[in-house]
Amino acid sequence: MQLFKEFREFAVKGNVIDLAVGVIIGAAFGKIVTSLVDDLIMPPIAALSGKVNFAEMRWELRPEIKRIFEGKEVVDKAVSVNYGNFINVIIQFLIIAWAVFLLVKALNKAKSRFEPPPSGDQPVTKQCQFCLSDIPSNATKCKFCTANLVEEG
Repeated sequence: MQLFKEFREFAVKGNVIDLAVGVIIGAAFGKIVTSLVDDLIMPPIAALSGKVNFAEMRWELRPEIKRIFEGKEVVDKAVSVNYGNFINVIIQFLIIAWAVFLLVKALNKAKSRFEPPPSGDQPVTKQCQFCLSDIPSNATKCKFCTANLVEEG
């Protein structure tokens, strides 16, 4: 029962739910980007290059072969390198990477507005007198050696 209780606490924590929402939104965003690339960006590029559909651009290594085997028609599918589809996927990746970059940049900018800037007269870290590790200047106990840092006065 204890294991189930721990799992339930883990599953309903904000981070897990935030991650699930992020995955769902990311999947939906991926579909939007796929449509953007396939339906809006690639058709003008295909028109300029003289190709009807970029995704159909390929280099055939072996053509489709139809033959008769034991009285039935057998089709050996063509083998090809689909570089047009690869170009589509690269463009989709670049759009998603750019959007994520802009999102992270905006989040970092917003986060920096809410964090107070470190004051110039007070150091951000200090050194533990026992293990010489850098710790926050307002720490009362060293997180590395667990020494008590409260000064007696």
